[in-house]
Amino acid sequence: MKHHRIVVGLSGGVDSAVTAHLLKKQGHEVVGIFMKNWEDDDDSEFCSSNIDFVDAAAVADVVGIDIEHVNFAADYKDRVFAEFLREYQAGRTPNPDILCNAEIKFKSFLDHAMQVGAEKIATGHYARVRLNPVTGLHELLKGLDNSKDQSYFLHRLNQAQLSKTLFPVGELLKTQVRQIAEEIGLPNAKKKDSTGICFIGERPFRDFLNRYISKEPGPIKDPSGRTIGKHVGLSFYTLGQRQGLGIGGIKEKGAQRGGGEHTPWFVARKDMAKNILWVVQGHDHPWLLSPELQAGNASWCAGITPTAGRYAAKTRYRQADASCSFASSLDNQFSLNFDQHQWAVTPGQSAVLYDGEVCLGGGVINAATTLA
Repeated sequence: MKHHRIVVGLSGGVDSAVTAHLLKKQGHEVVGIFMKNWEDDDDSEFCSSNIDFVDAAAVADVVGIDIEHVNFAADYKDRVFAEFLREYQAGRTPNPDILCNAEIKFKSFLDHAMQVGAEKIATGHYARVRLNPVTGLHELLKGLDNSKDQSYFLHRLNQAQLSKTLFPVGELLKTQVRQIAEEIGLPNAKKKDSTGICFIGERPFRDFLNRYISKEPGPIKDPSGRTIGKHVGLSFYTLGQRQGLGIGGIKEKGAQRGGGEHTPWFVARKDMAKNILWVVQGHDHPWLLSPELQAGNASWCAGITPTAGRYAAKTRYRQADASCSFASSLDNQFSLNFDQHQWAVTPGQSAVLYDGEVCLGGGVINAATTLA
C-alpha cells in the first residue's frame, strides 16, 4: 500500500478524530487542520468554535499528529453565507452545508492542504470514493451506514476533488466508529454529534435570521382565501413547516373525522409578489404533494450529464430514495418525475440523483408541480 501525506479536517467531533487515527494506523503521514469558518459571534453560547478547537487539539495529541488552525471565515462569508442570505431573501430555503462542502471544505481547504504538501485530504463524512476501473472515473458512493450516509451533502464534488479525497469512516457503521474512539482513548469518544448549520448552532433559527433579513409581515391564508393569521415575513418560513405558525388547528366535526381533534396546519405556498403565506390542513393535502420537479444549477460528479432514464433521488436529507425518471435540458437544468408523490418539495433545497449506491450529482430545486 502506497503511503501518502494526508491532511485531515479535524472538527473536534468523533468522526474526523477516528478518520485521523485510521489513516495514521495505515502508515500515512497525517496532519490535522481545524477550519474556522465563522467568527461574527464565535464567543457566544450557541456557536463557539473555541471549544471544538480544544477538542480537536486534544484528539491530535492522542493520535500523535500536528494540528494547524486555519481561518476560512472570509471565504465562507463571501461564498456560502452571502448566498444563503440571498436565497432566504428570495423566499427559497437553501442548504448551506452543501455549499460549504463545495466551496470551503473541498475548495479552500483542499487548496490549502495542497499548498502545505498534501497528496490527499480526508474528512469524517459518511461516504465513499471508488475508482471505476472500466470508466476510469472516481465515483461518490453512499456510506455503508445507511442511517448516517452523507453523500447527499457531497453531491457537488467533481472529479478533481474526488480524486484527492478519502472518507475512511464511510466504510464503517457509526457504532464501530464510537467503539474505535473508546478503544484508543479519544477524549471526544462520547461527544454528541453536531446538528444544524454551523453558524447558527443551537440558537432559534428565526432569531438568527432577524439580524440579517428585513421583515415584511403579511396575511396567512387558507386554500379558500380566508385570512387566518399574520406572518412575520415570508423568508422565515419553509414549505412543510408545522411549528411556529401562530395559528391553532380547526376542530373537525364528527367522531368519524377525528373526534374533534385539531388538524395541524402546514406551510404549502409562498406568494412573494403579494406577500401571502398559504397554509393547508393535513399532512397529505394535495398542495403538499408533488409528482415532479424542475431543478437547475446542476453539478454531476462524473463531469457529464447522466443519460435520461430511471434512477432514484432524494429531495431532502434523511429521506428514503424515491424512484423517478430523469430528463435533462440545456443550461444545467433537469426534471424528475416520481413514481410516488413527494412531500413538501422545497425550492432552494437540492434534488440529488442516485444509481444504486452511486451518487451521480444533482441540482437546486427551482419549482415543483403539486396535485392541486
